[in-house]
Amino acid sequence: MSNEVLLILSLILSFGGLFVFFFLWGKAGIFSWTVIATITANIEVLILVRAFGMEQTLGNTLFASSFLATDFLSENYGKKDADRAVYIGIGTSVIFIILTRMWLLYTPSGNDWVSPAIRTVFSNTPRIMGVSLAGYAVSELFDVWSYHKWWNYTTKKTGDSSRFLWLRNNISTMSAQLINIVLFNFGAFWGMYPLPTLISITVSCYIIYIFTSLLDTPFLYAARWMYGKKVKKNIDN
Repeated sequence: MSNEVLLILSLILSFGGLFVFFFLWGKAGIFSWTVIATITANIEVLILVRAFGMEQTLGNTLFASSFLATDFLSENYGKKDADRAVYIGIGTSVIFIILTRMWLLYTPSGNDWVSPAIRTVFSNTPRIMGVSLAGYAVSELFDVWSYHKWWNYTTKKTGDSSRFLWLRNNISTMSAQLINIVLFNFGAFWGMYPLPTLISITVSCYIIYIFTSLLDTPFLYAARWMYGKKVKKNIDN
């Protein structure tokens, strides 16, 4: 199976998985997905692949789904719950850094065979996760802030809070993802890759983010529609 096909499947799984979690467990499902995406994406991002003619790290689709998760919360539950999801992601990252560092302190048994691989992967965890934590916190909080700023602006101009969902979704997400990808790639991989490669990875990752931002909009509309149906049903009952 080609890298391109795998990336498309990963995108479907990331956005679709978030939507299923929201459908099944509502707000709690979104918080749970935030934890899954935070941990998995920060491991997956260590893998470098070539797809669609570009060199890029993995983790793009999972990171994109974390932005979609806060948009789900912003649209349906408000800024307070969206900020709470970001804080959950930050707390998850901190605990993950501590636990993975503790793994490396153990003395392996003579029969152990997996420790060398674990040490190879997680020896860079503090740097990768530290930069990821900073990029995640700054970009996600900016995303939530920007989302509501644009929402207030379009509501004031049109008098209708339901309009221009696509605008607040895409502008806030694209700008926040640019902040995230620049902070993360240059902070995490500076000195590990030549500068031209690093720039190429950053550009290609952001191109992927642009497409994922556009593709996540139908999921957000569907989530708002589904939430509205649930609220109406509860009122009717």
